[in-house]
Amino acid sequence: MPYVAVSGQKPPVLTEIAERRWAGILAARPDLAPAIALQRRLLTIVRELDAVLAGGKLPRLSLPPKYLAAKLGRGVPAFAAEPIPLPIPAMTPVLLQLCEALATGGAGDAAAHIRESVASGQMDAGSLFAASLARNQNAIRSGAVHRGLAPDLVWLVGELAVSPFVHRLQQTLLAEAADATLRAALAAWDHGYCAACGSWPALAEVVGGHRTLRCSFCSSAWELSRYACLYCGETGEKFVTAAPDEARKDRRVEVCSNCSGYLKTIDVPELSPFPLLSLSDIESTDLDIAAMEHGYQRPALKDFKAQGSRLNAH
Repeated sequence: MPYVAVSGQKPPVLTEIAERRWAGILAARPDLAPAIALQRRLLTIVRELDAVLAGGKLPRLSLPPKYLAAKLGRGVPAFAAEPIPLPIPAMTPVLLQLCEALATGGAGDAAAHIRESVASGQMDAGSLFAASLARNQNAIRSGAVHRGLAPDLVWLVGELAVSPFVHRLQQTLLAEAADATLRAALAAWDHGYCAACGSWPALAEVVGGHRTLRCSFCSSAWELSRYACLYCGETGEKFVTAAPDEARKDRRVEVCSNCSGYLKTIDVPELSPFPLLSLSDIESTDLDIAAMEHGYQRPALKDFKAQGSRLNAH
């Protein structure tokens, strides 16, 4: 089945897994100590928000399974262009905490300025959250530039603050897949972007020979029916998988000279639970560097606004 359920873990187990993996990363890469320290703080904040959301009620979405199945059948992610209410009061303090952590963890004044902008009301937190959920990079970038803020950092804090909410939403989507029509649509999903939110994968985790794409935003997991470039579908000689380090063939990069895209692929014993996928991402930053040094990059997110709306659902 292309769309894969990832089992959740209780907080104590998550902590144990995270600490064990951080220790392994630091043993191999002591130079990543500052980055690990910052990641530990950021994930603590994200996990605290996830616990709050788990204890409350998610908004009831008016998204019938057959309607969602029709969207998926057109290649449009489930949440694209939907008016989804966000728990802004719970998320805004988290956004400020994330800015504080980044400010003291290396981002300095750039992160402090974002916090000041949100706290003063110059930048509306709700609008940032909505743009992040909609995967609207252009809106976030133009808004940040207009206010003299660092666009990439604004995107990062918005994504981190919204990620627990969108993760819970995609878990709800899976739960609703008891409906046969929606279940069939999810099973038939064969695109390189996430069926729930439309994001590209952060990387692929390979467990028992299964190449599972992992969403960079909501941590969804899905498989493609064929081994090809997830961005353009290339399967010929322009699509190559290589291990930059011959001694670590469990860590590879898929590169495509047809579209210049790349994807990190890592062998793991089990799929990473939310929000620990970022550990695999930081652990493999050398693969990003190796790919980018050769001119490969991640493409911009797809824009589903027009084709995803209810007006175009018929």
